Amino acid sequence: MSAPSTLPLEEQIAQWRGYLRRRRAIEGQDVQELEGHLRDQMAALTTAGLAGDEAFLVAVKRMGSLDALSREFAREHSERLWKQLVIGDAGTSESTSPLARTEARIVFALALAAAAAVKVPELFGKHIVNGDMAFYNRNASFFVLPWLVVYFAWKRGLTAATCAALAASFALAAAFANVYPFVRGGSTQNLTALHLPIALWLVAGIAYTGGQWFAGSGRMNFVRFSGELVIYYVLIGLGGGVLTGFTVMMFQAIGVKVDWFVGGWLVPCGAAGAVIIASWLVEAKQSVIENMAPVLTRLFTPLFTLILLAFLGTMAWTGNAIDIKREVLISFDLLLVAVVGLVLYAVSARDPQAPPNFFDTLQLLLVVSALAVDALALAAIASRISEFGFTPNRVAALGENIILLVNLLWSAWVYVQFLRSAKPFAALERWQTNYLPIYSAWASIVVIVFPPLFHFL
Repeated sequence: MSAPSTLPLEEQIAQWRGYLRRRRAIEGQDVQELEGHLRDQMAALTTAGLAGDEAFLVAVKRMGSLDALSREFAREHSERLWKQLVIGDAGTSESTSPLARTEARIVFALALAAAAAVKVPELFGKHIVNGDMAFYNRNASFFVLPWLVVYFAWKRGLTAATCAALAASFALAAAFANVYPFVRGGSTQNLTALHLPIALWLVAGIAYTGGQWFAGSGRMNFVRFSGELVIYYVLIGLGGGVLTGFTVMMFQAIGVKVDWFVGGWLVPCGAAGAVIIASWLVEAKQSVIENMAPVLTRLFTPLFTLILLAFLGTMAWTGNAIDIKREVLISFDLLLVAVVGLVLYAVSARDPQAPPNFFDTLQLLLVVSALAVDALALAAIASRISEFGFTPNRVAALGENIILLVNLLWSAWVYVQFLRSAKPFAALERWQTNYLPIYSAWASIVVIVFPPLFHFL
């Protein structure tokens, strides 16, 4: 038998506790109760003469008979000792079970459906290559998200009433995206294309949580899913980029042009289907990314903090103001969204029962830096509006920056209170998850209200 793990005992327990927290069916109170059972088992075993590490491993084995998630934890932390003590003859692998095979077939069918949906408009004269890209930009969500919702509806067993409500949401959104008489190349059309996926992502979130958006930890689990989906999608996209490059290179070598296939089929259809595949991978291979995502968060948090501080320092040194153009507005909004995303995902990956540490202080510094950048951007936008008047882009940027400012302000306050031990970390979790519908609500306003308000320009 291999040697016991060299991790400190409390760290092993914290790892086990954190794993349980990330399961959808386990609430915070349940985790505390299970931890109490675990510690009782360990106390009895240490009294019988086992060392602390040995008692922990055997207790997890015994907990496996009480709770399947403990057994799953041991299986996925697959050091040889875990395998010997806990898995034993675990029987049929979950990945080869009939249910897993059925799920794989459904997922690949839905991915093919999403890929095919991209080509359906061509039957009505809407071509991707050298065609009406504005139409495809506005409707990109409808090629993918309905199929993702179908997957969640099947996996979560949604009721017919919930499915009907979700379908009605997509139908209503499609009407706003396609019935409005947008001016070709107008700002409101571009804003609709940018904001419609944000509004509809909440619909996907409702399906993901089994229709129980306001119950338990479903919203935080959806946050984790969203972050993990991005990681998988980027990895698939990188692989797809390599495949595309080799495809073009090989056919060019024999004098055959395949631009029509790459631009009209491979890239758009692959991008649509990859969303479904990536979502399935998040569900099926959750433990892999649960270990990777916190590492990426800890890597990029200090990098983003340094970039923001360098920007603020350079701006103060040179005295140069922010040049507010449409592209600059979008870039700053994306930067702030990335910061909020880092904070949100760091919150979702953290054990709320752990005491404050250096990384929490670094998170606070990131939030404060982003607050300063957001305030400068807001001042520049307000100056631009007072000088040149309101435009769809400026009003959209103003609203988004105000929404992000409120989030960052309260996040900074709660972080300070947590670092002073005046508030539990759960307060920050509640704030972030309760704030999620605000983003979708603002995106819906931009999609529904802005076009007629600005005469579809």
